[in-house]
Amino acid sequence: MDIKNKATRISLFNFSTPQMRAFHMTWFAFFSCFFGWFGIAPLMVLVRDDLGLTKTQIGNTIIASVAITILVRLLIGPIAHRFGPRKAYTGLLMLGSIPVMCIGLAESYESFLLFRLAIGAIGASFVITQYHTSLMFAPNCVGTANATTAGWGNLGGGVTQLVMPLVLAAVMMLVADSTLGWRVAMVIPGVILFLTGIAYWFITQDTPNGNFSDLRARGELEEAKGSNSASASFLSAAKDYRVWILFLTYGACFGVELTINNVAAMYFFDNFELDLATAGLIASLFGLMNLFARTLGGYFSDIFARRNGLNGRVQFYFTVLFIEGIALLVFSSMNTLGLAIVTLVTFSLFVQMSEGANFGLVPFINKKSLGAVAGIVGAGGNAGAVAAGFLFRSEALTTQEAFFYLGSAVIVASFFVLTIRFSAEKLKEEDEALQAALASRNADEPVAVGDLTPAAAKA
Repeated sequence: MDIKNKATRISLFNFSTPQMRAFHMTWFAFFSCFFGWFGIAPLMVLVRDDLGLTKTQIGNTIIASVAITILVRLLIGPIAHRFGPRKAYTGLLMLGSIPVMCIGLAESYESFLLFRLAIGAIGASFVITQYHTSLMFAPNCVGTANATTAGWGNLGGGVTQLVMPLVLAAVMMLVADSTLGWRVAMVIPGVILFLTGIAYWFITQDTPNGNFSDLRARGELEEAKGSNSASASFLSAAKDYRVWILFLTYGACFGVELTINNVAAMYFFDNFELDLATAGLIASLFGLMNLFARTLGGYFSDIFARRNGLNGRVQFYFTVLFIEGIALLVFSSMNTLGLAIVTLVTFSLFVQMSEGANFGLVPFINKKSLGAVAGIVGAGGNAGAVAAGFLFRSEALTTQEAFFYLGSAVIVASFFVLTIRFSAEKLKEEDEALQAALASRNADEPVAVGDLTPAAAKA
């Protein structure tokens, strides 16, 4: 059974097709999740003073906020595999809004830790975002589509750093108390998540041809059972060493981004003696680069694929990940505010291009288990953030020293990318699929590609 009507181009201002409605809803949903996930980060100075948190305790809350996402990302792939991205995303958004709105009820380190742990579940939204757009777009532009929706979603991390101090200021005009202010302010991202969940249900559909339930009822989609079950799909993906290479290296880029989102505002506040709003503004530059940087990673991955096939995607990924590590080492040594800002932005560019390049490869690793592949690789980003979190919670290391060790780890991880290999048959198959997609694009027609099973739905 073929996937029909995959889009061969991204028409940003076209909201009439199911492909482009999914494109815009996936990035906005992921944006909303990022806004809720890291909404508390730029307010942590106030939380620290209010709850009397130590550096170690703050580090533990950072680790908690990303640790739970590892498990949920592994689970959400099979859930989307079974029920479709529309139902999976709606459920995650609406349930995830609850701890975001309720974190203001925390009165101790322990309760605050539990809320941050629960909020971390919404980070699994990334897997559904990649899953859904991969169902909708053809091989010639799937890298760009995946990178753009993920990048614009990640933009929420930067906007959060900029907006939440302003939300706090607005709230304090009414309550005039910072202790109550940060608690009330966190209701705003929770409400946005809940409303986005409702919109996702009514605006999107699972595939260009309809929802999974409708396709199964018409006999156009296999049931998710037997060799096509979620568990079989997961086991198939887990046996592929390339999946674990991408797991490791995604930790070296997205894991780094999550870590920077959690520590950047406090780092600039403490090291350069800035006020909270200014520190948040500077920290927001890191996330705001997602407006275009991750898209560039996916776009150039597609360009390199046209020139050198799947091996071109591998070579490009290695290059940007290696440069990311070098840029982080340079950032770690900056003691002047102006230079720190310049190197932060440069470092951010390559972090996010690396993320786009990673998921430029994911749809081509194991087409029969791509939902599971995306879940495992996506979990790698959070595993990397957990590992990095232990560096930043250590009382024995300064934040700059932690940045240095993290940059060194990224450089080492980049060389693992070069171990990814594809068979001659696979290279030929994907080249033919790419040429077919390009021909359909030139003819301005949708393209039918691949096997439409939930396991084959690219994530």
